[in-house]
Amino acid sequence: MKKQFLWILALWISIPAFAQDPRAQKFAKQITAKDAKKHLSILASDEYEGRETGKPGAEKAANYIAAQFKKLGLTAPVNGSYFQNVSLVENLFEVKSFNINGTALTFGKDFYFSGTPDTKAINASEVVFIGYGIDSENYSDLKNTDINGKVVLFINKGEPVKNGISAVTKSADNSDWSKGRKRLQYIQSKNPSLILAASPDVAEILEKNGEYFKSAGGRLSLKKEKAPDAKANAAAVVNIPVSVADMILKNSGLNYETLKSSIDNSSEPKTQTVKTNFSTAFGQLSKDVKAMNVMGFLPGTDLKDEVLVFSAHYDHIGLTKSGTDKVNNGADDDGSGTTGVIEIARAFAKAKKAGKGPRRSILFLAVTGEEKGLLGSEWYSENPVFPLNKTIADLNIDMIGRIGTAYKGKADSANYCYLIGSDKLSSDLHKISENANSIYTKMTIDYKFNDPKDPERIYYRSDHYNFAKHGIPIIFYFNGVHEDYHKPSDEVHKINFPLLAKRAQLVYYTGWDLANRESRPAVDVKNDMPATR
Repeated sequence: MKKQFLWILALWISIPAFAQDPRAQKFAKQITAKDAKKHLSILASDEYEGRETGKPGAEKAANYIAAQFKKLGLTAPVNGSYFQNVSLVENLFEVKSFNINGTALTFGKDFYFSGTPDTKAINASEVVFIGYGIDSENYSDLKNTDINGKVVLFINKGEPVKNGISAVTKSADNSDWSKGRKRLQYIQSKNPSLILAASPDVAEILEKNGEYFKSAGGRLSLKKEKAPDAKANAAAVVNIPVSVADMILKNSGLNYETLKSSIDNSSEPKTQTVKTNFSTAFGQLSKDVKAMNVMGFLPGTDLKDEVLVFSAHYDHIGLTKSGTDKVNNGADDDGSGTTGVIEIARAFAKAKKAGKGPRRSILFLAVTGEEKGLLGSEWYSENPVFPLNKTIADLNIDMIGRIGTAYKGKADSANYCYLIGSDKLSSDLHKISENANSIYTKMTIDYKFNDPKDPERIYYRSDHYNFAKHGIPIIFYFNGVHEDYHKPSDEVHKINFPLLAKRAQLVYYTGWDLANRESRPAVDVKNDMPATR
C-alpha cells in the first residue's frame, strides 16, 4: 500500500506543470450543462421565493445544497453537520411619532431619516435655525452659537452665493462644505439632540422612494459584541422638504426661501432660535434571524492539512411587492455560481472515489447573506471551520450563466469570463489561472474589473473579499451585469447552460492544479486595490 501511494505521488509530481493532465480532463466531463440545468431549475424556482436570507426560501435552498453534498459523499465538517449557523440580527427602524406645533407628520411621506439611529425621544419648545451649518474663516453660521442638546434646522444644499461669488471661498468656486458629509459631521460634533436637514431635493426623493422608506424591511447585520462607538451618540439626521421647514419656521414670521435669500444676498449668517413645539420618538427593534452557510468537505491525501475553497452565495433578494411576477429568482445571481460549485464538487468527488483524489483538502462553501453585505462569508472568515493560515486560496463564483451587456453581439460572447483578483496577492495564482485557461478551456479572459480605478469596484462586491482581506489569494469569476440583474426577469430559461458549464470547468481546472501541485501559491504581491471598500 505504501509503495502504491509513493508511486501515485511520484506520478502527480512528474506531470509537467503546464501540460494537460488526462485525469483532470476525465473528471471535468462530470461538469455538464444537463446537470447544471437540473440543479438550477430547482434552486431558482418560484418555490424558493428568491432565497432571501432569513426567509423560508433560503432555508429550502440550504437544505437542497446540503442534500447534494451528502449525495456526493462529502464530509459534513461542522461537528457532523453541513450547516454553519450564522448569527444575524435584523434591525427594524420605527418612527413612533413626529409632531410640529401639534401636527403629526408621517415617516416616508413627510420626512425620512439618514441611516437607522439609536432609540431616542425628543421634546423641544424651540428649534435653532443655523443657516447652511458652515463654519469657515470667511463665513460662519455657528460662531458664538451653542447648539449642545438643541434641535437644529439647516439648509442642506449649497452655500451662500451672491452674483456667482461664494461667501466661503470669496471666488466663483464653491467650497467643500457644499459636498459630501462635511457639514453634517461638523454639526454633529457640536452635540445637538437632533438635526433637521432641509432641502428642495427631499420632496422629489420622498415622491420616488416614499413607499420604500415606509415598507422596507429591517437591515441584517452580524450579531457581535459591540465595542464602544463614538458615533453611536451622534445626533440623528432627519431629511425634510422645504414645506416642513416652513412649518417649523412659521412662528418666526419667516420661511425657508426668505431666510436663504437673506443669507445669500447679505453674505451674513441669520442664525436664530425659533419658538416651535416639536416632538419625536424613534428607534430600532432587533430580532435574531436564522441563517446558515452550507459546507461540504473533501479530505486530501498527503497535503490534507491545507485547504482550497470553492465558494458561491446561494442567497438572493427575495420577493418584490410590485408587478405580476413577484419572485426575484436569481437564476444567474447567484444560482449559477451555486450550481457551479455543486458541479465542481461532483467532479472532485468522482475523482476521489476513483482513487484520484486531491492532495489538498477542498471545502465547497455556499454562503448566505451576500446580498445583505457579504455577511455569510464575513462570518466564516471570522469563525473559520478550517484555519485561515492553512487556506491556500478561494475560488469564488458569482454569476456565470449569462452574457453580460458589454459582450452582447460580440464574436466571443459565448466564450468569455471576467476574472478579478487573480494577481492581487499571488503571482503564482495568476500564472496557474492563465495556464489552466490556455491549456484546457481557451476562453477570452477579461480583466476590466481588475483595474483598481474601475468605478464599479467589483473586487469588493462578492464573497472572495472576505478571504482576500485576510491575505488569502482569490479569484472571482463573473459574467458581468445584464438587463435582468436584480429583477424578477433573472429566470432559468435565460441561462446559457453550456457557457455556465464551461466557466465552471475553468474554475475546476484552476482548482485541480491548486489542489495537487507541490507548493501552495505564494503570497508575494502587494495588493494595489484600495484598502477598504
